[in-house]
Amino acid sequence: MEIEAPPTERGSPKAEGERRGLVLVHTGNGKGKSTAAFGLALRAFGRGKKVHIFQFMKVPSARFGEHRLFEQIGLPIEGLGDGFSWKSRDLDHSAALALAGWQKAESLIRAGEHFLIVLDEIAYPLRYGWVPLEPVLACLRERPSTVSVVLTGRQMPQELIDLADTVTEMALVKHHFQAGVPAQRGIED
Repeated sequence: MEIEAPPTERGSPKAEGERRGLVLVHTGNGKGKSTAAFGLALRAFGRGKKVHIFQFMKVPSARFGEHRLFEQIGLPIEGLGDGFSWKSRDLDHSAALALAGWQKAESLIRAGEHFLIVLDEIAYPLRYGWVPLEPVLACLRERPSTVSVVLTGRQMPQELIDLADTVTEMALVKHHFQAGVPAQRGIED
C-alpha cells in the first residue's frame, strides 16, 4: 500500500442544482446491493423521512435480520414474492405475485407521500418478463419530483441504468462461497 497525503482542498465544485428525488440503481454480481439500499432507507428514516421497502423475491412472512430490525423501529418492509425461482413450486404464481407487487409499488411511488421507496431485487422479475419494463420506466419518469426510488438486482436492464441518476455496480472480487464457506446469518440475510 502506498501512503498518500490527505486532501486539504475540496476536490470537486459544489453542486448548484435544485434538490429533487433521485433514481438510484444498485446492480452487479458483487455482494451489497440490498445492503446498500437498506443503508439508504435507514439514513432517510433516521431523518424522519417516510420510507417503504418492497422485496420482490422474499415471501411476506420472511423473518431475515432486516425484517426483525425494521419491524422494531417501524420501517415498513414488505415481501411480495414466493422466493427465488428455483424454489418456486409454480412459476405462473410467482409471476402473478411479482406483477401484483409492482402494481402496489407503482401506486405508492405515484402517490408522492414517500421520500424513499426501495424496489429490492426487482431486476429478477423484470428479466423473467413477470413485470413489463415499460410501465416501470414510465412510473419512474412520471413520479413526483420529491420521491426517490432505489432499484436493486443483478443484470439490471440497460434502460433503467440509462434512466437512473446514480448507478453503482457491485463488482465481485472475492466471495467466501468460492472457498466453500456457506451463507452466514447476519451477513447474507
